[in-house]
Order: sequence, then structure tokens, then C-alpha cells
Amino acid sequence: MAEDPPRLDFVGTVEAEVAAPLVIGAGATGERRVVPILGGRMSGPKLEGEILPGGADFQLIRPDGVAEIEARYTLRLSDGVLVYVVNRGLRHAAPEDMARLLRGEPVPPERVYFRTAPAFETASPAHAWLQRGLFVGFGERRPASVLVRVFAV
Repeated sequence: MAEDPPRLDFVGTVEAEVAAPLVIGAGATGERRVVPILGGRMSGPKLEGEILPGGADFQLIRPDGVAEIEARYTLRLSDGVLVYVVNRGLRHAAPEDMARLLRGEPVPPERVYFRTAPAFETASPAHAWLQRGLFVGFGERRPASVLVRVFAV
């Protein structure tokens, strides 16, 4: 008996404006980088609001070329509610495409594996559903921004 694939429900798209990476340098586990998040928007059928400045994407570029990412930021939803977001994931591509991404150059999104698992935290009872489900994100790195389409599983 075949199982049906899980259904994904579109929640919204995160478009975060980012600054140039702060390159900490190579350590025992890879190159450490911090990418400041300057602001942005969350827009979609289930979440609307702004990304507040002050967050960051903490990255480790492993020796195998895979980027481990962990973005932490705050959303202010259209109703004024604050939501804390931790979005962990992986990004990798062919070595020449990863080199272009790390230099801040555009790479067609279909050539990059960029998947995340966002987790949300809020004190708002109206938005408690964010803390009761699992979410996946499909990302795209642009020269000055990051786009993540978020789905509920």
C-alpha cells in the first residue's frame, strides 16, 4: 500500500534584506560567517508583517562546501504581534556556484539546494498555531537579500 506524500500548506514568503557577511574566518570545523539581517517582509496567506532589523544569519561553511545556516530574527505581524524566528538549514551547490554565492554574486536558484526548518515562538494566543506545527522553507540567496518560501507540513 503506497503512502500519500505529505501535504504542504503555503504560509508565506520571507524576504530578508541582508548586509555583507562578517567573515570570522576558518576554524576547526570550517569558515564561520555572520550575515546581519537589516529588515524585510513576511507576506502570504497566513502571515503578514515586517522583519525587524537586528537579526543575523550565523553560518558555518564546512570543508565539504555545505553551508550550515541558522538565522535568528523577529517578525512584527500586521496585528502588532511579535514572533521570534529561528530558521536552521543547509545550502549547497556545485563548488563554482558556492564560490559565486559566497562572493555575493547571483546564482540561479535551481542550481542551489537551500532548505530550512523555521521554528516560531510567540506569546500571542491568536498565533499559537505557529508553535504547534512543523515548517519547511525553500530558500533562494540573492546578492542583497534572502527569499524563503515557508510551508506548514
